[in-house]
Amino acid sequence: MGNSVVSDSAVRIGVLAVQGDVREHLNALSGLGEQVCGIRRPRELDDVDALVIPGGESTTMDKLVRAFGLQEPLRKRIAGGMPVYGSCAGMIMLADRIAGALPDQETLGGLDITVRRNAFGRQVDSFEEDLHIPAIADLTTAPRGRPTTFKAVFIRAPWVEEMGDGVQVLATVEAGPAAGRVVAIRAGNLLATSFHPEVTGDYRIHEYFAQMVHTALRQTSTALNQHCAERQGTDLYDRPPMSMTVRPSREKR
Repeated sequence: MGNSVVSDSAVRIGVLAVQGDVREHLNALSGLGEQVCGIRRPRELDDVDALVIPGGESTTMDKLVRAFGLQEPLRKRIAGGMPVYGSCAGMIMLADRIAGALPDQETLGGLDITVRRNAFGRQVDSFEEDLHIPAIADLTTAPRGRPTTFKAVFIRAPWVEEMGDGVQVLATVEAGPAAGRVVAIRAGNLLATSFHPEVTGDYRIHEYFAQMVHTALRQTSTALNQHCAERQGTDLYDRPPMSMTVRPSREKR
C-alpha cells in the first residue's frame, strides 16, 4: 500500500466542463485536497496546471470543444507537456487515431494510440469488472474495506487497438470475450482509462494522476531553477570587466 498523494502544496487541476461526468471528477479531486475548477473558456486554461477530460459522448464533446474555441489551446497545452487524464470519452479525445470515427470527428491527440469507439457494444452492453492495476495500486491507498482490485465501470467504452512504443499498458480486461483488451494506459504526462473510476467512490486513479501532476511540476520547477542558475553563471563570466577610473588626489592648498 502506498502513501497518500496529498502534498503540502495543492496544485490547480481543471476538469473540461463542456459535457460529461464533470461533477464526479471535481468531487474526486477536491476530496484528495486538490484545488479544482471547471474549464469552459480558453482563458481559463491559463489558471490550471493539469486537466481531466471526463467521460461522456466523444462526438458531442469534440463539437463543443471546437465551438467554445478550446481545441487549439488544448492541443497546445497538451503538446507542451501539461498532465492530462482522460476517462472513457476522454481517452478518445486524447487518442491520435480513432477506429470507427464519424466522418467529421476530431480529437485533441497526444497519445500515440488507435482507439475503437463503443468497442464493447452499446449502452445495454455496459458492465463492471474488477481489474488488477499494480502500477497504480502500489503507489496509492485503497479505501478502507475495499479490495486491492479496481472496480471498472464500462459504459459504451473504447479500447486501445494499437499503440506506439512509448505507451505503457496499465490494465487489460481479465475475463470474457474481450479478455486481453487494453483499457488503461500511460505515456509521459498523459493518462487514460476506458472506464469510469469517478463513479465508483474509489479515487485511487485520481490519486495516481495527482501524483503525476505534482511530480511534473516539481520537475519543471527544478529545470527552471537550474536554467536560471546556469544563465546567471554565464552572465557573470560573459560580463565585460568593470572599468575603474582613478582620480588624482588634489593637492592641499
